[in-house]
Amino acid sequence: MKISTGTGDGGQTSLTGGQRVSKNSLRVCAYGTIDELNSLIGVIVAETAPDGVSGSLQQIQNDLLYLGTDISTPNPAHPMIASTRIETVHIERLEQWAESATKKLPVLREFILPGGSRTAAWLHLARTVTRRAEREVVAICAVEGDAINQLSITYLNRLSDLLFLWARIANDFGQKDVTWSA
Repeated sequence: MKISTGTGDGGQTSLTGGQRVSKNSLRVCAYGTIDELNSLIGVIVAETAPDGVSGSLQQIQNDLLYLGTDISTPNPAHPMIASTRIETVHIERLEQWAESATKKLPVLREFILPGGSRTAAWLHLARTVTRRAEREVVAICAVEGDAINQLSITYLNRLSDLLFLWARIANDFGQKDVTWSA
């Protein structure tokens, strides 16, 4: 497979299905941010994710490939979409992990700043990139409506919550959360 084709040199790219669009289109920006998030999670896995979280993060990386495919495919009837969509089961898995993480943490009584341990800081960064991806997918929905799998928004929302919890867990094993002093 040839990587450099030259077809994108004029600022255009192809969505799944062949439609040519500008590289600054809402879809391209959204799946680009999802790709960025996936790479960032790869850094977290390589850096030393908290105990028991590496495998979950790698599963999330797989989910993000589904999500990116979903976003890059404007036709929901396209054959590639049938097997690569974010579904309720993906969201339920995130919710189970979040529930488990919540049980391990003390009740949060004040705002915390991103930071503490290096791993927590990376997880907070991943959380904010997730929020950006969510905003970009919402922007597509505002323009295209039902052309986007609505579960993708729910997935990203749950993922950002989970990354916040895992950042707190990373700090719970050594560093403390950095609290906000207003």
